[in-house]
Amino acid sequence: MAPDPITLELYRHRFSGISEEMGITLQRTSYSPNIKERLDFSCALFDESGGLVAQAAHIPAHLGAMPDSVAAALAVFDQWQPGDVVILNDPYFGGSHLPDITLVSPVFLPPSNRENRAENGPQFFAASRAHHADVGGMSPGSLPLSTELYQEGIIIPPLKLYQGGELVEALLELILRNVRTPDERRGDLAAQRAAHAVGDRRLHELAALHGNDELLDYAGYLQEYSERLTRAAIRSWPQGSFTFEDPIESVVDGRTTPAPIRVTATIEDDTVTLDFSGTCPSIHGSLNAPLSVTRSACYYVVRCLVGEDVPVNAGCFAPVQVEAPSGCLVNARPPAAVAGGNVETSQRITDAVLGALAQALPDRIAAAGQGTMNNCTMGGENADGSPWTYYETLGGGMGAHPLGDGFSGAHVHMSNTLNTPVEALELAYPLRLTRYHLRRDSGGAGKHQGGEGIVREYEILRPTTATILSERRAIAPWGLAGGSPAAPGRNLLIDTDGTEEELSSKVTRRLQPGQRLRIETPGGGGWGKASS
Repeated sequence: MAPDPITLELYRHRFSGISEEMGITLQRTSYSPNIKERLDFSCALFDESGGLVAQAAHIPAHLGAMPDSVAAALAVFDQWQPGDVVILNDPYFGGSHLPDITLVSPVFLPPSNRENRAENGPQFFAASRAHHADVGGMSPGSLPLSTELYQEGIIIPPLKLYQGGELVEALLELILRNVRTPDERRGDLAAQRAAHAVGDRRLHELAALHGNDELLDYAGYLQEYSERLTRAAIRSWPQGSFTFEDPIESVVDGRTTPAPIRVTATIEDDTVTLDFSGTCPSIHGSLNAPLSVTRSACYYVVRCLVGEDVPVNAGCFAPVQVEAPSGCLVNARPPAAVAGGNVETSQRITDAVLGALAQALPDRIAAAGQGTMNNCTMGGENADGSPWTYYETLGGGMGAHPLGDGFSGAHVHMSNTLNTPVEALELAYPLRLTRYHLRRDSGGAGKHQGGEGIVREYEILRPTTATILSERRAIAPWGLAGGSPAAPGRNLLIDTDGTEEELSSKVTRRLQPGQRLRIETPGGGGWGKASS
């Protein structure tokens, strides 16, 4: 039977509404400011085979990676029971980078009336991915300047954290023993499980009202609907192949060397293939990205271009093929370090794909945004000896576009989080914010002006280890259609006597009370030639 259009639209919002409510539960019950204040998490529902049914409007970097997490859990476990919860963060087994911990739990609905449907397995899966502010590793915050995965924190393959509703206490204690802030981790993991309980309950309520079979049918109809809409949109694009190259800033021994990311976008009929042949090999640093992260960035770009009316589910991804040579920067192999791949390289992959597709769709695509998440992690001990870790990504300029100026002070592309409010930051950590404002004249000039970056300055109140993992410090965000590039970012250390030291884009330093760390984020590129 063909789906009823009105019922289809209702289920679109029912499923996405459940995902959104899961996210609200996770936010409100979490412990860490990174999850509670910055909303650095995603929640989603999947069907019995691991296909995405609905994802809340959370983090784009999780868009293509969370399905890989569910697939990894299904590959390991073929027997499920109510109350099971699988935990994982292995970047080479369904993860992205180690701080992103994913939980997956089955949803068992009442028996189906259909003879051809299995009755002994789950009908849906609830999943959440949250960025935990510390998972161990060589520096507080677990985004170190690492050279292999083992330096970045505890690696968790798919394992059952709860089995039949019972906590596997030995596994939890093993995880908590390997992190700097165990109480915070315990609370955030409990919040993720609480979010899953909400998803399970809401699906059962829908099944009670409308029947198990209708839920399962419309989950499939929505995926088919999204695929049709996505293919129709791609079919309207100009056909052909379009290549673009955009380097990332590899820093070795304090020296910056461009590491190129090259992509060829081939639009053929109703499919788009994104081929990263020509991208540099994996590098000696943490900017390498597993293929799941590369897929996320590619799916995000295509999803933005096909329009807001397309429901986000597995159907959106079917017409998009991503190819990358094994062992290259965007398809790393273990044990390559990947802490920065999910946060920084994902941004550059996005820029490269946009640059390629801008040749086909010049009236649809913006100039480069800030192209970085400006990751800042810090940690140490409070006055009472208790540990603390802080993590934040900082907004910057959005690229100008054919219809107008870019936004200022925004989290651009793969980072869709908020900032940590000053009051919450100063309450939770031995830090003081001495500056926080827009960075004037940092946006690229043009017919339409690129957005401005921000300036955020921290005064250190306790001995602290700080790590900055950033991009677009040496290579500025590009403009389009004759627009000018934006101002690159800057990282500064200001000593107690006022002396300023410009820091690298990737740096770890031991800081003392009274010193200040200032991060000036890049602007967005301009679009079009400025009128004389």
